[in-house]
Amino acid sequence: MATGQLFSRTTQALFYNYKQLPIQRMLDFDFLCGRETPSVAGIINPGSEGFQKLFFGQEEIAIPVHGSIEAACAAHPTADVFINFAAAASSMSALKQPTIRVVAIIAEGVPESDTKHLIAYARSNNKVVIGPATVGGIQAGAFRIGDTAGTIDNIIACKLYRPGSVGFVSKSGGMSNELYNTIARVTDGIYEGIAIGGDVFPGSTLSDHVLRFNNIPQIKMIVVLGELGGQDEYSLVEALKQGKVNKPVVAWVSGTCARLFKSEVQFGHAGAKSGGELESAQAKNQALKDAGAVVPTSFEAFEASIKEAFDKLVEAGKIESVKEFTPPPIPEDLNTAIKSGKVRAPTHIISTISDDRGEEPCYAGVPMSSIVEQGYGVGDVISLLWFKRSLPRYCTKFIEICIMLCADHGPCVSGAHNTIVTARAGKDLVSSLVSGLLTIGPRFGGAIDDAARYFKDAYDRGLTPYEFVESMKKKGIRVPGIGHRIKRGDNRDKRVELLQEFARTNFPSVKYMEYAVQVETYTLTKANNLVMNVDGAIGSLFLDLLAGSGMFTKPEIDEIVEIGYLNGLFVLARSIGLIGHTFDQKRLKQPLYRHPWEDVLYTK
Repeated sequence: MATGQLFSRTTQALFYNYKQLPIQRMLDFDFLCGRETPSVAGIINPGSEGFQKLFFGQEEIAIPVHGSIEAACAAHPTADVFINFAAAASSMSALKQPTIRVVAIIAEGVPESDTKHLIAYARSNNKVVIGPATVGGIQAGAFRIGDTAGTIDNIIACKLYRPGSVGFVSKSGGMSNELYNTIARVTDGIYEGIAIGGDVFPGSTLSDHVLRFNNIPQIKMIVVLGELGGQDEYSLVEALKQGKVNKPVVAWVSGTCARLFKSEVQFGHAGAKSGGELESAQAKNQALKDAGAVVPTSFEAFEASIKEAFDKLVEAGKIESVKEFTPPPIPEDLNTAIKSGKVRAPTHIISTISDDRGEEPCYAGVPMSSIVEQGYGVGDVISLLWFKRSLPRYCTKFIEICIMLCADHGPCVSGAHNTIVTARAGKDLVSSLVSGLLTIGPRFGGAIDDAARYFKDAYDRGLTPYEFVESMKKKGIRVPGIGHRIKRGDNRDKRVELLQEFARTNFPSVKYMEYAVQVETYTLTKANNLVMNVDGAIGSLFLDLLAGSGMFTKPEIDEIVEIGYLNGLFVLARSIGLIGHTFDQKRLKQPLYRHPWEDVLYTK
């Protein structure tokens, strides 16, 4: 067991089992105290490495994350405190590292047998264990373990941002906060405070820390808060009787109310249970008083006893005045400040189609449960997320038909070919899918928007099919949605026929489609392959859907066409087929593709 001071303003710790809030609170305490370096040197998160962003005052810093205790200790040889929110195995691993001097075990429920092994190893190797089941400890103005002493407001109220003259040790972390306040009211404050934890076998005892305090010159008096159960306080009694402590000790053992109960009562801590008269609070208080400690008549009188002991030291000239200063304010986190209404900040993203902040996600204001309960289909979901409204069923059915008809067009088209080659190169699903999607454009599946744009412009301006086609020819622009590599006037694309049939049966109006058919009739007089393709059919029919539904204004329809909504249908649909081709090639375990020489024309 160490015989003197455990921490200083340069102490750094390794934090095991990443917990953002306790680490940030340690860093906030550092800033409050005016430390130059953060007290957390590294984080240990088994199985992961990298960095974790946190704040040191106003500055954002990156604290290294290590995958093992050994790696962290090697990277930070001056970090000699190990703060553990996990179980005993990691604590033992830490104790065995030559650079680690103090292990604080915050975790509860550590088996007593494991704790005994930790205690034995620590004592034989002159190391310190604080805990298990503890909040840790604090050296005022220097170093804080995790959440010790509570909120920043409480730390400031207790003047823990600068050192006082009192050493304090307790079993209870919660009661430590109360005593920090009490001590700050009637003395110049804490120099060091330790909560040893409430388990039956603490890693270090009350007397261990009292004896340490006795060797620290800056500590002028000692305050001890014990509790009923166990016999830890009696080791302190022996130390007092043997004259090992020459500083004033003010002590109280809580739990005097236990005698009011007819049967044995288990209080909050595992060790807070009286096993006989010797372990009662009354017996311990009397023993401490007989050994020379100042013991009040009740907990309510504890504060007055502490004040009296401190005042005597002041009168004797043993207390030097503490230089007070105003600690810097801790910058408030933006989210906290916004919630409290103290600041306003611009958002970085605007979203109008979905919201995941409530009990369940909503698509355009429609709860997910309603979508399922009302039997909505994929077309309905697209209408909500793309168009921000529930379109009539014939509209969403048309969207679904478009997706089904455009899902795939065989392995030879450019998109499928690219996906197949990429999949056979051993690439993953996303890479294979993207390689196929990137071929979509004016020449492959990406002409739906252009077809709609040009057909709409021509129809709205009252151009005849002849005038439209010839004007496009003069501009050197192919008519989007017209022309096919395989299909002919006497062998129409079945997909186009199915879409037109559905629209004639279900749409209120098909004026744009009929105009496109008239254009096709004219272009077929030019060449037999200038038939309407699926891009032209979807483009013209979507105009009819938007205009005929009565749910979109003319500016909205123009915007939908301009933004690229209609090409989105082809991208969505064809993704289904491209994913299928990827799975097909991987299932067949096809080798790397190499294009055959005989299919290449080599020229000079």
